[in-house]
Amino acid sequence: MPCSPATAKRTISVIVPVLNEAACIATTLDCMQALRARGNEIIVVDGGSTDDTRSLAAPFADHIVCSDAGRALQMNAGASVSSGDVLWFVHADTRVPESADLAIISLLDKGVESDCWGYFSVRLSGAHFLLRVVERMMNMRSRITAIATGDQGIFVTKALFYRVGGFPELPLMEDVGLSKFLRVVRKPLCMKETLVTSSRRWEQRGIVRTIALMWLLRLAWFSGVPAKHLARYYD
Repeated sequence: MPCSPATAKRTISVIVPVLNEAACIATTLDCMQALRARGNEIIVVDGGSTDDTRSLAAPFADHIVCSDAGRALQMNAGASVSSGDVLWFVHADTRVPESADLAIISLLDKGVESDCWGYFSVRLSGAHFLLRVVERMMNMRSRITAIATGDQGIFVTKALFYRVGGFPELPLMEDVGLSKFLRVVRKPLCMKETLVTSSRRWEQRGIVRTIALMWLLRLAWFSGVPAKHLARYYD
């Protein structure tokens, strides 16, 4: 069903799940302050940090929410207190363009279906040439499969988010699980803008090893292995 002309400005609730992210959270949230100044809100959901994450985040956020640990639980908790028309889930180690909110709203207001979802292309922060391969694979995979991951900044209208039941409360693959529900309803929108996400996971564990691990975990999950059994291999 096409959108009717907008009668009021849509607003976005940016939901950032955190757990011991003192090293990067201020930088991540600082990139979002122009978005906040335009009437959108930032919700930080802490899963029990034992460092200074909450105090560092407080000046940059509208709400600090405490939750049990686990990205699915934390992001659902953030959604439950949100006031925006659109929910945008951003990882704590991801930097967003200052005008990303304008791009999302513009796309949603161009006459596409009223309940929509989408994601951004991603660029990894490191300089190693293999990381360029990884990011291209990630972006191509999402275009082919209509499955997005948390690194790609999934956004969804609130009505559609609750229509599919929110994030499945899994210890792993919650982003893939949500995408599977959403793609049944609507094909995702792919933003032209790029998010920069930390390459620390690949650099710490080894790039080739991490690529192989992620593909094996996804293959196992799609083959029916419960996420709770796979989570121990991801940590």
